[in-house]
Amino acid sequence: MTGRIWTVPNQITLLRLGFLPFFLILISYQRYRWALLILIFAGLSDGIDGLLARRLHQRSALGAYLDPIADKLLLSSSFLILAFDKKLAWWLTILVLSRDILILVVAAVIILISGYRRFPPTLYGKLTTFFQIVLVFAVVAASAFPAGWLTALNRGLIVVVAALTVVSGFHYSVIIARRLHGA
Repeated sequence: MTGRIWTVPNQITLLRLGFLPFFLILISYQRYRWALLILIFAGLSDGIDGLLARRLHQRSALGAYLDPIADKLLLSSSFLILAFDKKLAWWLTILVLSRDILILVVAAVIILISGYRRFPPTLYGKLTTFFQIVLVFAVVAASAFPAGWLTALNRGLIVVVAALTVVSGFHYSVIIARRLHGA
């Protein structure tokens, strides 16, 4: 990993972060089609910046932190704005945000107790994030293009996201307990 900051992948990630307020504004004003377009752009840019980082050998320490932060900001704020807009239930939003806050707080505690350690996402964590992204996309798509099948899909995705959020939260708790015990 290099120490470069202004790599092309990092600039794309920063651009993705710059579009976040517009996505939230569009949702709050119920401009779902435009919000969906920004969401598609965010997803594409997330894939492109990772691909470019590998292909152009422009991986950086900043990118390693910035990319997951951009993803979490987009997801967390999406759940919040969609709950405020009554497109997602508050119980699900609280569940998702509580898990993320728990992981952040515990990671900070581990860093304080034993110094920096890699904290790679687990398979359950990756699956949870994937299905959260799919749910946000499907909810915005259903708002932009109302269809019965999208509503049914969203109900199923809500169950999957809730279950994975709980399972991955417990799984991270076990991993964290092991690390703290080992420290």
